[in-house]
Amino acid sequence: MTTQTPHTGMVAITKHGTAQLAKLAPRLPEAEIIVAEKFAETLQNLPNAIKVYRGALRAQMAGLFADYEQIVFFVSLGAVVRLIAPHLKSKDEDPGILVIDDAAKFVIPVLSGHVGGANAYAEQLARLLQATPVLTTASDVGKTIPVDILGRELGWQVEAPKINITRVSAHVVNEEPIAFVQECGATNWWTRPTPLPKNIHLFDCLDDVDLARHKAVLWVTRREIPQALWQELDERLVVYRPPQGQPA
Repeated sequence: MTTQTPHTGMVAITKHGTAQLAKLAPRLPEAEIIVAEKFAETLQNLPNAIKVYRGALRAQMAGLFADYEQIVFFVSLGAVVRLIAPHLKSKDEDPGILVIDDAAKFVIPVLSGHVGGANAYAEQLARLLQATPVLTTASDVGKTIPVDILGRELGWQVEAPKINITRVSAHVVNEEPIAFVQECGATNWWTRPTPLPKNIHLFDCLDDVDLARHKAVLWVTRREIPQALWQELDERLVVYRPPQGQPA
């Protein structure tokens, strides 16, 4: 079964890295291969499109950032950090960046783990390689709610100032009391195999929430939010908007 992925580029610059890439590539025929000219001949009979570059990989980075949603490097982590540093903009714009070691034992999402999808893609690649995904994002490590992308696979849109998302995410991963209010939308938003964390308290209506007892509110609703309520909650509110086709 082929794993469906966003537009992906896989990059190798060494003999061993190219060999590992060649093993993975047939499992991801939609991904494109970017390889140094000296190793291109070792990649034969693959279903993938192959782009051969000459010279330094550094000169290819701007194009890679523009062309791909996920970039998988069979390159050392330190080298990748130096290569991508001049091109970083924001988590809303940067592609997902992942690193796989030469032995294909570890898959490391380096950049855009949540919004860019690198964490989820790392887990997919790790399954294909029988490798270990190295996730360092607090909500993934703590197996709790990812505030910035909750419900994305269900079509939910997050609505909140960025400072709210930052503040509420901190409350969530620090296991402080969180009110989760759901008035509409699909109820299968908790997709982890582990139970919902005990600091997440479920409500059907915001009026039932004792705001003094909760550090933050996650609210799934189609209501218009009065400006006065945003001000009252003062960086403690994140709202999710389900599509109209989901239960009201």
